[in-house]
Amino acid sequence: MNSNNYFTQWSKILQISDGLEKGLDVSWYAKPEFTWEQMEEIRSGLEEGLDVSVYAKPEFNDGQMNQIRLGLEGNLDVSIYAKAEFTWEQMDEIRYGLEDNLDVSLYANPEFDSSQMREIRIGLAKNLDVSPYLNPNIDCKEMIIIRLELESNK
Repeated sequence: MNSNNYFTQWSKILQISDGLEKGLDVSWYAKPEFTWEQMEEIRSGLEEGLDVSVYAKPEFNDGQMNQIRLGLEGNLDVSIYAKAEFTWEQMDEIRYGLEDNLDVSLYANPEFDSSQMREIRIGLAKNLDVSPYLNPNIDCKEMIIIRLELESNK
């Protein structure tokens, strides 16, 4: 067993051991298909009393799990972004929009990359009409230019 594989296996054992010591239902994450980082996100959710069934799925990587867990911690409607087709960065932008009570349905679309989502979110937060750049074919740099122009005309 090489040292990297040993570290990985040991890290998984530590996640399970930590959960057992805290009286958690480790059956949620004591599965070979999860990495130790995914196990850590699930364990953290269990410790906080969250409904980990939303994200304790192998199709989510640890970054995606983290974004869903953070949303659950904030009592947000994570169903909008708890989808494997979103990267964790896209989930992050949607979560920020939800935290600010913005209409994230305008950009909760996997066709927008996270940078485009950020520009749309910023525009919404500034009460701009984002429709001129609400198009996944407009790159982020162009979105910035359009948003700044809209801000200066406000």
